[in-house]
Amino acid sequence: RKESSAASDVYKRQVVRTAVKAVRADIDSKDKAKASESFKKAQKVIDTAASKNVIHKNAAARTKSRLSKAIKELS
Repeated sequence: RKESSAASDVYKRQVVRTAVKAVRADIDSKDKAKASESFKKAQKVIDTAASKNVIHKNAAARTKSRLSKAIKELS
C-alpha cells in the first residue's frame, strides 16, 4: 500500500473515534435525544470506515451495539 492511503486510513480512524466520543459525551450528559441524533451520524461514519477496511466489520458492529445499548439505558 502507498503511504498516502495509510495516512488516509489514519485520518478516517480519527474521524470514527471523534464521532464515537461525541456520542459518549451526549450519553454522559444524559441527553437521550441528542445522543440518538449523534449516534445516527456516528453509524454512518463507522459503517463507511468498515466498508473501506479502515476498521474491522466486527469492531464496527461491536461499537455500534455498545453505543446503542447505552442510549437505550438512558430512559
